[in-house]
Amino acid sequence: MSTETSEPIDIFELEAPEGNTIAGHLLDLGRDPLGFLTHCAHNYGEIIPLRLGLTATCLLVNPDYIEQVLKDREAFIKSRGFRVLKTLLGEGLLTNEGESWFRQRRLAQPVFQQKRIAGYGKIMVDYTEQMISGWKSGSKLDIHADMMRLTLNIVMKCIFDQDVSEGEAKDVAHALDVTMNWFESKRKQNFLVWEWFPRPENIRYRNAIAKMDESIYKLIAQKRQNQGEGTDLLSMLMQAKDEDDGSSMSDKQLRDEVATLMLAGHETTANALSWTWMLLAQNPECDRKLIAEIHRVLNGRSPSVADLPQLRYTEQIIKESLRLYPPVSIFGREAVTDYTLDNYCIPAGCVVTISQWVMHRHPKYFDRPDDFIPERWDNDLEKRLPRGVYIPFGDGPRICIGKGFAMMEAVLLLATIAQKYSLSLVEDHPIIPQPSITLRPEQGIQVQLYKRLD
Repeated sequence: MSTETSEPIDIFELEAPEGNTIAGHLLDLGRDPLGFLTHCAHNYGEIIPLRLGLTATCLLVNPDYIEQVLKDREAFIKSRGFRVLKTLLGEGLLTNEGESWFRQRRLAQPVFQQKRIAGYGKIMVDYTEQMISGWKSGSKLDIHADMMRLTLNIVMKCIFDQDVSEGEAKDVAHALDVTMNWFESKRKQNFLVWEWFPRPENIRYRNAIAKMDESIYKLIAQKRQNQGEGTDLLSMLMQAKDEDDGSSMSDKQLRDEVATLMLAGHETTANALSWTWMLLAQNPECDRKLIAEIHRVLNGRSPSVADLPQLRYTEQIIKESLRLYPPVSIFGREAVTDYTLDNYCIPAGCVVTISQWVMHRHPKYFDRPDDFIPERWDNDLEKRLPRGVYIPFGDGPRICIGKGFAMMEAVLLLATIAQKYSLSLVEDHPIIPQPSITLRPEQGIQVQLYKRLD
């Protein structure tokens, strides 16, 4: 909190873009959310007041302000858009708040230590090699669809130790697909039609969650019969004990964390890799440098976790892709009470908007901000940037618990595929970033495959 003694400035007295009398800036944001927020960031101050219908909102562009909001989890809670996810994720780490969230985070944190998740590297590589064994040179495909299937297969194996084609895992995967399609349709309606309204798509959504719950609880029961033995994520979550009272997660808590891991563990990585393939196809010199590193480090063999420290340029490609196309491009925090940020007053109920898309492309912090330059990450650029600028996994106490898992997966999958295939973009197929819960390519990314010569 600021120690300023002068009267705080009401943020809604600050300069703002002109809005519609009734809808405010809702129409501008709806037409082109990424373009509109970028325009605001480049033409107004570091706090830009906005109004989305009846909802008071502001966009933060100052990284110090962003960092303060993300650190203060008591004063700022997840915004309405994220709270809608509770129908799917329950009280998992992504949606939970307060002491309940803190206990869950403390229980789950040891499960995601790097030494524990390193064992999943072989699963990631094996599933990737299995996928590309069915590819054919010269064929065309939607690489986003393939990345979605691949990362779902991997996350289901890591969580349940089951293939996605097996029993309950198959039902869970289908239910997740139905629910994500539902959320995308509701986003386009600005969430004005709620799931309790008896429309056909809402009935399918509720039925899908019910089926998903039934399958997850069956898998939990099976693990409990085996006393939670195993190295899959579900077993490790079951084994986790609270340091204070020795308690463990209930079946409901396990269900919510599993649903959260399924969503976060496959959707975001699939999107990140999809944008990476697009960027490499658009920047052949970067592709050549990538292949040179892969040949030098791997010499034709499959990658492993032990190779990650040597695959530095491969990792830089992922970091640069996450900068230009962050898996989550816009998110919000809602002020619980009136809050003084520096010398500005943010009223209770105001939604503070933070955009990775805006900050990651800000010319104040990045030279040639719209260009794909993996080499910019040399010399620990990430550590030299102000906190609050580069936040593909969020920041503060609620930084993504699966960051290490996601980076390991992205680098291993990129190296495994790039070693065997190059991808070119299919001409005249539009690639449109669609900011929803995650940043998806709205119509996929059509590519043509070319087998690399050994």
